[in-house]
Amino acid sequence: MSQVSNGFLSQEEIDSLLRGEVPGDGANEVASTAPAEEPLLSDVEKDALGELGNISMGSAATTLSVLLGRRVQITVPRIDTTNIAQLRTQYPLPYLVIEVAYSQGLRGANLLVVKEQDACIIADLMMGGDGQSPPEHLNELYLSAVGEAMNQMMGSTATSMSTVFNKRVDITPPNVNVFNFSDQQNIGSFSDEQESIVKVSFRMEVEGLIDSEIMQILSVDVAKGMVQNLMGAMNTPAPASAAAPPPTQPAATVPPVETPVAAGTPPVYGQTAAAPKPAHNVTVQPVQFAPLVPGMAAQSETNIDFIADVPLQITVELGRTRKLIREILDLVPGSVVELDKLAGEPVDVLVNGRLIAKGEVVVIDENFGVRVTDIIHPHERMKNIQ
Repeated sequence: MSQVSNGFLSQEEIDSLLRGEVPGDGANEVASTAPAEEPLLSDVEKDALGELGNISMGSAATTLSVLLGRRVQITVPRIDTTNIAQLRTQYPLPYLVIEVAYSQGLRGANLLVVKEQDACIIADLMMGGDGQSPPEHLNELYLSAVGEAMNQMMGSTATSMSTVFNKRVDITPPNVNVFNFSDQQNIGSFSDEQESIVKVSFRMEVEGLIDSEIMQILSVDVAKGMVQNLMGAMNTPAPASAAAPPPTQPAATVPPVETPVAAGTPPVYGQTAAAPKPAHNVTVQPVQFAPLVPGMAAQSETNIDFIADVPLQITVELGRTRKLIREILDLVPGSVVELDKLAGEPVDVLVNGRLIAKGEVVVIDENFGVRVTDIIHPHERMKNIQ
């Protein structure tokens, strides 16, 4: 043992005793000089992933809110590095796992993980229920419904990333499965349980029904690729045309207004004292405008393909009539209701309740049909809408 100088221990000897080493022992005198292991993600990269998660999941929450008809909130993300083995210990429950691969803009895949119980509530709302009594487990029908909701959410996140990265980001159709983290080996495409992964956790709230956690699992390479794309988009200079402000027109000079001021009254700023002018009669006549002639509205260049697949309801109306409530109650099988149209008169063709054409009833292979004989003029259609 090394000698104690002046009866006091040096700081180095105190540190050795705290580590359980014997001072003076050659085997323990060598201090550990191994460099500390660098983290997989730096603080800057975590901040960038958090900002990207805010943007992406914000649009995903809006999409889910529209689908469910309820207010949905997805809060600020929390970024951690872990592996599948640790996930099994932390989350030993059945989870719905949606695996989505990037087909353009990014390389790799990511998982969206939701508790099966929460997925059942989402599926029940998608199927027209109230979410109060969802099924205990997801059957094939409910799995398809919640899969469509998750597909819409991931699609909206890809659209948000396309905007942030200034380039197109596409995804493949999702693969939806239920995994029990406690016993199943492969969770999606992550087969190596010790491989480092990035877990982005969000708090998801669905109005009055869900207050839980939703997770996004990424490989380290995909996470770093997202950060690089985000940094690249932020460092890209704006186009010169967008940076240069348009030239401003010089302001027009407005002469001061000459307002008569009573004698002895000091002039007000912006007014000029003027001599009184003699009063005289002025004849005022109403302004005459040319009559307005209805014309075709200017055709703007629009892309009809955006709404080409919107479903519309077509109704053929044979005629109308008005009845009192007591007359309606007196109807029995065989009663005849008189309409306001004569036999053989053209019938009305309505699209979403708006008259667009007239036609005549025909019979084709024992089925009724309508042959369109006249298309309502656009001006008339506009009058019907107004």
